[in-house]
Amino acid sequence: MNSYLKEVAVACGITKPLTFHIARHTFATTITLTNGVPIESISKMLGHTKLSTTQIYAKVVESKLSSDMASLSERL
Repeated sequence: MNSYLKEVAVACGITKPLTFHIARHTFATTITLTNGVPIESISKMLGHTKLSTTQIYAKVVESKLSSDMASLSERL
């Protein structure tokens, strides 16, 4: 899997190391979490049995935090 990801990186001009772990982490944080997918759903997608495992994986991105606060402000 990692060798295929390295080929994709070369084809896309990505100079940083690309591994399965990095791709999985990017999916959990950048693609799903920052686009409003609930962490419970992300946990299921990643195959975690405990939500706490996903919480380690998923860091809250500053822009997501700002948009969540703006959304809360609108509701209140």
